[in-house]
Amino acid sequence: MEKKKVTLMVWSILCLGLAIMVLGRSAPENDITCQQALTDLLPCTPFLKADAGADQPGVPCCLGVQTVFQAANTTQIRRDLCGCFKKAAVVLGVNPERAKQIPTLCNIALTIPIDPSIDCSTINN
Repeated sequence: MEKKKVTLMVWSILCLGLAIMVLGRSAPENDITCQQALTDLLPCTPFLKADAGADQPGVPCCLGVQTVFQAANTTQIRRDLCGCFKKAAVVLGVNPERAKQIPTLCNIALTIPIDPSIDCSTINN
């Protein structure tokens, strides 16, 4: 059983790495890129994947979320990251309900709704 969990975690990390490579792109020096954001959110993977076994996001995940959303300081960056996260969520098999829980569990007030059906072009703040 433990071997199955380890194998699942390794595959999850490999998939995240692939998503980072595929979705990563360059950005101006002061902007956070998709690749940087996904790297910062890597500790959230065990919580975001329903079958990974974590029942809480953990401090490293919460710090990563806080870092990403502090760096997303313009409407365009938030829209870009929204698109990045939507694509990565599909690739990684993220559980949308767990993603929606992160702001509450991490005690972080986000200005962007965490919803896989959001139209990223409607983000205005």
